[in-house]
Amino acid sequence: MLEKRIVYVDMDDVLCAFSQRHSEIKAAHPEIEYPQSQVGFFRALKPIEGGIEAIQRLQAQPEFEVYILTAPSVINVHCYTEKRQWVEDHLGFSWAERLIISPHKNLNQGHYLIDDHTSGKGQNLFGGELLHFGSDRFPNWATVLQFFELLPVEKQPVKSPQ
Repeated sequence: MLEKRIVYVDMDDVLCAFSQRHSEIKAAHPEIEYPQSQVGFFRALKPIEGGIEAIQRLQAQPEFEVYILTAPSVINVHCYTEKRQWVEDHLGFSWAERLIISPHKNLNQGHYLIDDHTSGKGQNLFGGELLHFGSDRFPNWATVLQFFELLPVEKQPVKSPQ
């Protein structure tokens, strides 16, 4: 049997285009200091090219268990609901059970964290390997998928990381 490897995927600027929407609102309404504080901001985010397909592809592999791990916006209480709605809108209801909203990403145990930041929400303290999305090594989802395709398959009993 295969050991399931836990993969966490950030939302903002990894699965959905947070910075793009933020910039669009700031350009149109410079008086709005925090565009992400507006009701509807998170639910209206566009998917990042290849992200949805990539995590569905990873989840379909028997050796991976994929979760979405995103930090909340503390200045927009609606972000919790809107991120949940975004997940259902773009990935389907079953992915709602794979959504974790936490400002402390290091508290989750797993093998991999795909995130566009290397610190700020506990990414630098994460116990597994951090794949820095948007970096030279992982500029897009094609390079992330290539990384996972090249991993050796571990033939060990199924267990969760402790």
